[in-house]
Amino acid sequence: MINNDILRRLSTLLGFDDEKTRAVFKLNACDITADKLVCFFKEKDDAAYIELLDVEFASFLNGLIVEKRGAKEGPQAVPENDLTNNAIFNKLKIAFSLQADDVIDTLELAELSLTKYELSAFFRSINNKHYRECSDEVLSTFIKGLKIKLQG
Repeated sequence: MINNDILRRLSTLLGFDDEKTRAVFKLNACDITADKLVCFFKEKDDAAYIELLDVEFASFLNGLIVEKRGAKEGPQAVPENDLTNNAIFNKLKIAFSLQADDVIDTLELAELSLTKYELSAFFRSINNKHYRECSDEVLSTFIKGLKIKLQG
């Protein structure tokens, strides 16, 4: 999925205005200007559109974890330079404090059924023989399920 689209959907889902969204970025030491954030939210065919880099989006997701769960002891999480759907899915699972059953229920709200075994494959090491790449469809469905879950 495109990072900008996920950021837009999450900000809307959580009711974050631009200032709140920028504050979440800042929780992971990523200072995004108001003008740049507006460009992140533009449509891709708009001349002012700026692509949200993986490292920037990882900072937002790490900040979201801090926002939702509180800061942890020790050093801050270092944002990844290459962000996969699996990593995004895992960071959202952590941010919303979801266990496997919660994730399965959330996906079912958006009409996608997975077993615990199928789900766990998304969160395994990429070198594990049971690792499975998370598709755009699964990630999008999860975000849709989160919206249903959070907005009732």
